[in-house]
Amino acid sequence: MYAVVTSGGKQYRVKEGDVIRVEKLEGEVGQEVEFPVLMLREGEELKVGNPYLEGVKVVGRIARQGRGEKIIIFKYKRRKNYRRKLGHRQYYTWVKIEGIQEVKENGA
Repeated sequence: MYAVVTSGGKQYRVKEGDVIRVEKLEGEVGQEVEFPVLMLREGEELKVGNPYLEGVKVVGRIARQGRGEKIIIFKYKRRKNYRRKLGHRQYYTWVKIEGIQEVKENGA
Protein backbone atom coordinates (compact mmCIF):
# COMPACT_ATOMS: atom_id res chain seq x y z
CA MET A 1 0.00 0.00 0.00
CA TYR A 2 1.26 3.48 -0.82
CA ALA A 3 -0.12 7.00 -0.87
CA VAL A 4 0.66 10.26 -2.63
CA VAL A 5 0.77 13.19 -0.21
CA THR A 6 1.48 16.89 -0.57
CA SER A 7 3.67 19.17 1.52
CA GLY A 8 5.30 22.47 0.69
CA GLY A 9 3.83 22.55 -2.82
CA LYS A 10 5.42 19.22 -3.74
CA GLN A 11 4.02 15.70 -3.99
CA TYR A 12 5.60 12.61 -2.42
CA ARG A 13 4.88 8.90 -2.89
CA VAL A 14 5.14 7.31 0.56
CA LYS A 15 4.62 3.99 2.28
CA GLU A 16 4.97 2.95 5.90
CA GLY A 17 8.58 3.14 7.11
CA ASP A 18 9.78 5.67 4.50
CA VAL A 19 11.79 8.73 5.50
CA ILE A 20 11.07 11.77 3.34
CA ARG A 21 12.72 15.19 3.22
CA VAL A 22 10.14 17.97 2.96
CA GLU A 23 10.26 21.75 3.15
CA LYS A 24 10.62 22.95 6.74
CA LEU A 25 7.69 22.09 9.01
CA GLU A 26 7.11 23.76 12.36
CA GLY A 27 7.62 21.39 15.26
CA GLU A 28 10.17 19.62 17.41
CA VAL A 29 11.92 16.31 16.79
CA GLY A 30 9.58 13.49 17.81
CA GLN A 31 6.40 15.49 17.18
CA GLU A 32 3.66 13.86 15.11
CA VAL A 33 2.59 15.42 11.79
CA GLU A 34 -0.26 14.60 9.39
CA PHE A 35 -0.33 14.97 5.61
CA PRO A 36 -3.38 15.25 3.33
CA VAL A 37 -3.67 12.34 0.88
CA LEU A 38 -4.13 12.94 -2.86
CA MET A 39 -4.14 9.28 -3.94
CA LEU A 40 -4.17 5.87 -2.24
CA ARG A 41 -3.22 2.49 -3.73
CA GLU A 42 -4.16 -0.75 -1.94
CA GLY A 43 -3.29 -3.80 -4.03
CA GLU A 44 -5.26 -3.38 -7.26
CA GLU A 45 -7.61 -0.75 -5.82
CA LEU A 46 -6.81 2.89 -6.63
CA LYS A 47 -8.55 5.83 -4.92
CA VAL A 48 -8.06 9.37 -6.18
CA GLY A 49 -9.19 12.47 -4.29
CA ASN A 50 -10.68 15.68 -5.59
CA PRO A 51 -8.29 17.23 -4.52
CA TYR A 52 -7.91 15.23 -1.27
CA LEU A 53 -9.30 11.90 -0.12
CA GLU A 54 -11.83 12.19 2.70
CA GLY A 55 -11.25 9.96 5.71
CA VAL A 56 -7.62 9.08 4.88
CA LYS A 57 -4.48 10.58 6.38
CA VAL A 58 -0.77 9.81 6.48
CA VAL A 59 0.81 10.07 9.91
CA GLY A 60 4.53 10.69 10.37
CA ARG A 61 6.95 11.72 13.07
CA ILE A 62 9.62 14.42 12.71
CA ALA A 63 12.98 12.63 12.69
CA ARG A 64 15.28 15.60 12.12
CA GLN A 65 15.35 19.32 11.38
CA GLY A 66 18.24 20.66 9.33
CA ARG A 67 19.54 22.35 6.23
CA GLY A 68 20.42 21.06 2.79
CA GLU A 69 23.59 21.47 0.77
CA LYS A 70 24.77 24.96 -0.11
CA ILE A 71 24.02 26.11 -3.63
CA ILE A 72 25.93 28.96 -5.24
CA ILE A 73 24.14 31.62 -7.26
CA PHE A 74 26.63 33.43 -9.49
CA LYS A 75 25.56 36.26 -11.80
CA TYR A 76 27.98 37.52 -14.43
CA LYS A 77 27.90 39.91 -17.37
CA ARG A 78 30.91 39.77 -19.62
CA ARG A 79 32.93 42.92 -20.28
CA LYS A 80 30.84 44.95 -17.81
CA ASN A 81 32.75 44.21 -14.58
CA TYR A 82 29.54 42.79 -13.10
CA ARG A 83 29.80 39.77 -10.80
CA ARG A 84 27.52 38.78 -7.91
CA LYS A 85 28.02 35.69 -5.79
CA LEU A 86 25.37 34.47 -3.35
CA GLY A 87 25.00 31.24 -1.39
CA HIS A 88 21.83 29.60 -0.06
CA ARG A 89 21.05 26.65 2.23
CA GLN A 90 17.41 25.56 2.34
CA TYR A 91 15.82 24.43 5.62
CA TYR A 92 14.36 20.91 5.53
CA THR A 93 12.51 18.52 7.82
CA TRP A 94 13.02 14.76 7.65
CA VAL A 95 9.82 12.86 8.46
CA LYS A 96 9.52 9.12 9.13
CA ILE A 97 6.17 7.80 7.89
CA GLU A 98 4.48 5.77 10.61
CA GLY A 99 1.35 4.72 8.79
CA ILE A 100 -1.52 5.34 6.42
CA GLN A 101 -4.77 5.53 8.35
CA GLU A 102 -8.30 5.25 7.04
CA VAL A 103 -10.89 6.80 9.31
CA LYS A 104 -14.08 4.72 9.34
CA GLU A 105 -17.19 6.86 9.61
CA ASN A 106 -20.06 5.65 11.76
CA GLY A 107 -23.43 5.70 10.00
CA ALA A 108 -26.09 7.61 11.95
